[in-house]
Amino acid sequence: MEGSDDVLIVGGGVVGLASALALLETGRRVRVLEAGTAGCGSSHGNCGTITPSHAAPLAAPGAVAKALGWMLTPDAPFYVKPRFDPALWRWMLGFAARSNPRDWKRAMAARAAILQASRDALPEWIARYGLDCEFEPSGVDYVYRDARELERFGAEIDALRALGIAAEVIDGPAYLREEPALREGVAGVVRFPGDARLRPDRYVAGLARALRARGGAIVEQCAVEAIEATGAGVEVRTAQGRFAARDLVLAAGAWSPKVGRALGLRIPVQPGKGYSITYSRPALAPKRPIVLKERSVCVTVWDSGYRLGSTMEFSGYDASLNRRRLDALERGAAEYLHEPVGPRKEEEWYGWRPLAIDDMPLIGRAPGHAHVWLATGHGMLGVSMSAATARLVAELVGGAAPHLDPAPFDPARFA
Repeated sequence: MEGSDDVLIVGGGVVGLASALALLETGRRVRVLEAGTAGCGSSHGNCGTITPSHAAPLAAPGAVAKALGWMLTPDAPFYVKPRFDPALWRWMLGFAARSNPRDWKRAMAARAAILQASRDALPEWIARYGLDCEFEPSGVDYVYRDARELERFGAEIDALRALGIAAEVIDGPAYLREEPALREGVAGVVRFPGDARLRPDRYVAGLARALRARGGAIVEQCAVEAIEATGAGVEVRTAQGRFAARDLVLAAGAWSPKVGRALGLRIPVQPGKGYSITYSRPALAPKRPIVLKERSVCVTVWDSGYRLGSTMEFSGYDASLNRRRLDALERGAAEYLHEPVGPRKEEEWYGWRPLAIDDMPLIGRAPGHAHVWLATGHGMLGVSMSAATARLVAELVGGAAPHLDPAPFDPARFA
């Protein structure tokens, strides 16, 4: 036996590392098992926006019809690659069943609660652990060139405001006077002043450093091969030996369904492939993060760089870098921005986001297992939800009163 701990965490992404830190604070001995390197997955290359504004789930009325209409458009923002994949189509049927007004509003309320709790906690969380990640309470702007699309978004704005998420609608010409980076033709902008941004690769690197400095262990290149429930807890067989613990937290992101099969778990999560391109900062860059709504492109600017990202591609665990989808990011940015790319391209990236069948994270005890917990299914919002998820995991594993209602995230909802 290579090691025995209080808690093993499978997955060294943002949710796994944050949960490990929160558990350490409760006095637990924690070891993280990561198949690659800490923070190497979707925690690394996302746009780093902290977005209570994204409380509305993707499982929205009309979402499936729109996705099916895009199946023959490989550079569409939401793309399902045509193929024979029974697991994907079962997932799509479940997703379609939840894409109705009642479930959409219910999920939005729960997502808003965890997003706002995480956003409120982040400044103190970053300060406590000394995370040098370019955090800034900048707000995020949704930019529209089509007035009809802006008008359609009005109902979602009202729903977000009802949940306490502030939003301001700004006239296009007025916005252009304060934001010279954008081209003419902006119909209007929705500003979410409570949103923020950080540099995600530096955030997860900081979490890993803080965890090690406080006595937590991270074992990299340590793929899980088998998991066994024992009378005393859990044993895990890996490429680097066997590990045992009283409790195990499965936080392997999009890989959670594959790892969970070792325990007989059916975790309704699909890998949603996202892309980004990172550049050196252009001379004329937006003052705050923006979402180019008609093209579903996110633009984030840091002191240290500039990133275009987003898109959602359902192509399984395909490990190719799709040039067409990268080019679509640059084309979309060029429609809106005078300088859509930076002078030097630094990285082209893809990663798999763990998208649950109802676009709600699974946080809580795994059905049928006394010592196994899930923290997965955060979709595109793992960084945004990380601080509150970590605290909730520590509370549930330790039997403490939770700081927010865990019921909407309970994995037993799929049992």
